[in-house]
Amino acid sequence: MDAEELKRLYAAGERDFREVNLNGVDLRGVTLMEANFRKSVMIEVNLSKANMKRVNLREANLSRANLTHTSLEDANLISTNLREANLTGANLSGTSLRGANLSEADLSEVNLSQANLSDTTLSEIKLCNAILRQATLSRARLVQAFLIGSNLEGANLTYSILSLANLEGANLANSMLSGAILEEANLSQADLSFANLSGANMRAAIFYKANLRRANASWATLRSADLRSANLYQAKLSWANLSEAMLMQAMLIDANLSRANVREANFTGAIMPDGSTHE
Repeated sequence: MDAEELKRLYAAGERDFREVNLNGVDLRGVTLMEANFRKSVMIEVNLSKANMKRVNLREANLSRANLTHTSLEDANLISTNLREANLTGANLSGTSLRGANLSEADLSEVNLSQANLSDTTLSEIKLCNAILRQATLSRARLVQAFLIGSNLEGANLTYSILSLANLEGANLANSMLSGAILEEANLSQADLSFANLSGANMRAAIFYKANLRRANASWATLRSADLRSANLYQAKLSWANLSEAMLMQAMLIDANLSRANVREANFTGAIMPDGSTHE
C-alpha cells in the first residue's frame, strides 16, 4: 500500500489496516489517530511529526522507522519491533510498550511519562534527557543504555537490568529499584533521594557525588562501588555489602549501617553516622 491510498482510505473512514505492508512509505505529518496497524510491516517507514494518538501497533514491525516528534500518546505498542528506530522528541506518554524491542533505538528527549515498558528490551538505547516520570520499567533490559540527564522520578524499575548503563545526572528520586541489577552502572551526580534500592546489585557502580538522601539500600550489594562525596544522609544500609567500597568524603550522618559489611571499605574524610569525621 502506498501513502496516497492509505490517506484516501483513512479519510473515507477506514481504520482497520491490520497486516498492511508500508515498508519505506513516506507518511510525514499524516494523521492516523486510532487506526489499527496490528502486525503490519512498516520497516523504515517515515512517520515523522505524524499524529498517531491511540493507534494500535501491537506486534508491528517498525524497525529503523523514523518517528521523530511523532504523537503516540496512549498508543498500543505491545510486542512491537522498534529496533534501531528514531523516536527523538516523540510523545509516548501513557503508551504501552510491554515486551517491545527497542534495542539500539534513539529515544532522546522523548516523553514516556506513565508509559508501560515492563519486560521491554532496551539494550544500547539512547534515552538522554528523556522524561520517564512514573513510568513502569519492571524487568526491562537496559544493558549499556544511555540515560544521561533523564527524568525517572517515581519510575518503577524493580528487577530491571541496568548493567553498564549511563545514568549520569539522572533524576531517580522516589524511584523503585529493588532487586535491580546496576553492576558497573554510572550514576555520578544522579538524584536517588528516597529511592528504594533494597536488594539491588550495584557492584562496582559509580555514585560519585550522587544524592542518596534517605534512600533504602538495605541488603543491597555495593561491593567495590564508588560512593565518593555521595550524600547518604539517613540512608538505610543495614545488611548491605559495602566491602571494598570507596566512601571518601561521603556524608553518612544518621545513616543506618547496622550489620553492613564494610570490610576494606575506605571511609577517609567521610562524615560518619554519629557526626564524626573519619580519619
